[in-house]
Amino acid sequence: MSSDLVPFDWARMFLGDTPPLFLLEIVFRTAVIFLWLLLLLRVTGKRGLAQLSPLELAIVIGLGSAAGDPMFYPEVPLLHAMLVLTVVVGLQRLLSFLVIRNEQVETFIEGLPVELVRDGVISHAGLSGANLSREDLFERLRAQGVRQLGEVQRAYFEQDGTLTVFTLGPDSPAGLPVVPPWDLEPPRLLLDTDDYRAPVACLNCGRVQPQAEPTDHCTCGSDRWTPATTDPLAPENALSGKALGNSGETRAALDGQDGGTRGASTGAPHA
Repeated sequence: MSSDLVPFDWARMFLGDTPPLFLLEIVFRTAVIFLWLLLLLRVTGKRGLAQLSPLELAIVIGLGSAAGDPMFYPEVPLLHAMLVLTVVVGLQRLLSFLVIRNEQVETFIEGLPVELVRDGVISHAGLSGANLSREDLFERLRAQGVRQLGEVQRAYFEQDGTLTVFTLGPDSPAGLPVVPPWDLEPPRLLLDTDDYRAPVACLNCGRVQPQAEPTDHCTCGSDRWTPATTDPLAPENALSGKALGNSGETRAALDGQDGGTRGASTGAPHA
């Protein structure tokens, strides 16, 4: 702090040493930074927004930055900060009005819901569009009490970054297990030597077939299958010695299938 600083210098506190025309430049600079911030948050994706819309998060950042500096930096005039706050709130009101009146503006700012699961089958295009990995999806499904994909009729990744799940209830068909977490206990990988005569689920997309040979290919292109189940945590479905014996191979197969989606996911911050 300068030694010649005069406390309660009202001209310095409110106007600083800048010409009055600089107030108009502040309006322009604030609008540019706010809109640029909003665009960057929109590009970042819903996953990193922590259940805030890009507009709401831009407001939080803009107001926080504008309100913080004049509190303890004597060289920041109060009038400048007050003008920034006013412009930010004005932009928020304007954009909120446009979001209500114009669907295209709403889609640009808020985004669109993304379908991730339909009738127990994973949409990898949806996962890629939502910037999520398969493990991210399973984690969110487990948080809502889902044990296997056969329970899921629809799953939507909403505009605010939350996952909405519609389940079929207790009479749901068998599906790909999502519990226990695959990083702890990978599902059993059916091998060429297995003679399994019951419904199987694709390890890549979760599609269930009444029966499949280990060499058969799913419609998604994968040839990795696991027994479909209605309750992965039931005692009869506990991980067996045979499953434990090929768990390393299963883990390698799963990592290979999920590599592309997982790689895309790591580019965005976690919520």
